[in-house]
Amino acid sequence: MTPHVEPDPQAGAAVKAADRAHVFHSWSAQGLIDPLAVAGAEGSYFWDYDGNRYLDFTSGLVYTNIGYQHPKVVAAIQEQAGKLATFAPAFAVDVRSEAARLIAERTPGDLDKIFFTNGGAEAVENAVRMARLHTGRHKVLSAFRSYHGATSTAINLTGDPRRWASDTGSAGVVRFWAPFLYRSPFYATTEAEESARALQHLEDTIAFEGPATIAAMILETVPGTAGIMTPPPGYLAGVRAICDKYGIVMVLDEVMAGFGRTGKWFAAEHFDVVPDLMTFAKGVNSGYVPLGGVAISAEIAATFDKRPYPGGLTYSGHPLACAAAVATIQVMEDEKVVEHAAHLGENVIGPALRELAERHPSVGEVRGLGVFWALDLVKNKETREPLVPYNAAGEANAPMAAFGAAAKKNGLWPFINMNRTHVVPACNASEAEVKEGLAALDAALSVADEHTA
Repeated sequence: MTPHVEPDPQAGAAVKAADRAHVFHSWSAQGLIDPLAVAGAEGSYFWDYDGNRYLDFTSGLVYTNIGYQHPKVVAAIQEQAGKLATFAPAFAVDVRSEAARLIAERTPGDLDKIFFTNGGAEAVENAVRMARLHTGRHKVLSAFRSYHGATSTAINLTGDPRRWASDTGSAGVVRFWAPFLYRSPFYATTEAEESARALQHLEDTIAFEGPATIAAMILETVPGTAGIMTPPPGYLAGVRAICDKYGIVMVLDEVMAGFGRTGKWFAAEHFDVVPDLMTFAKGVNSGYVPLGGVAISAEIAATFDKRPYPGGLTYSGHPLACAAAVATIQVMEDEKVVEHAAHLGENVIGPALRELAERHPSVGEVRGLGVFWALDLVKNKETREPLVPYNAAGEANAPMAAFGAAAKKNGLWPFINMNRTHVVPACNASEAEVKEGLAALDAALSVADEHTA
């Protein structure tokens, strides 16, 4: 695949100049960033105005699950724009109803009612609101090493440093340690120990917080940006049992893990667990038009049969976004994208990453499912000291910056967070594309190896 436009550095310079003059970027010190001017994208690749092409191992922000510019989804958006470009959420609209039906068919258990939002953070906001109103309680439990969004409630629920600047300390959020055997907070040596001790810690936290004060517990089924730590066997089932015991609403955040990313429609299927509420976004329509939502159990939905739900959004279930979702889900069915993602993880990505870990002293651990993987980069495999300190910036982050620069030089756009690189290509990336990216990753890891002890 080659860029669809001739290199035009002058046009790229104009795009960059306008960006720096007027666009305020998220999560950034505005004067210290140098955003790449993108000229186009298709499938698993994007390119700049200088003609440099990159294989995207980030799937945007882990949302282009069927790649860029899929023609069937683009056509569906165009057709919907010509038919009914927008309409208020209080009305029944065919494409909105169809999107909800297709999503409900794929969610586990009785999560059959769909509340649409514009994205994942708003989905989390509304899921927590529903849980609080359903239970009449206020507190919400969330894990360290998590990310749930940047709106008011969602950022307070988040367990990584992006929360710190906005943490009010009074939002009714209680944090706990979820299992992570490689860096166990419980001094566990096996998955069974880690699961059992994490569940005991969780139940102890609930006891000391007061079970009758806790409305909900929210967990990323497989944490995403925080490190793709697949929960050990029995853990999520144990969380489900604890929630049932104390009347706590179980919320699973599948904003990143859902819609094929782990080789299942939803990651919860790997663990045979049905939550009371499930949030989604990103892969529901490959990010082509902003869309998210909450899948709601029958019991919680019934709370609002005669009692108005006090929440809504102007663009809830936007027709263009729903048309993109309908088309995306149909593409995923027709092209067996979920099955392909499972195949890539089991037979291509997983084995290759484990082989890289054997050869590279900087790779401490490999973990993941489907097309959702992380390499935990370390200074020393024995001590497991991270390659860079937690939340490192500037010179302290130099080893990861050098690794990232090497990847880009080799035509790979990597996903980097703290001391990790994530391997999260499109769910429909070809084996050849994945192997191309893994070869570039192999070369870049040699740069990371230079910083090991």
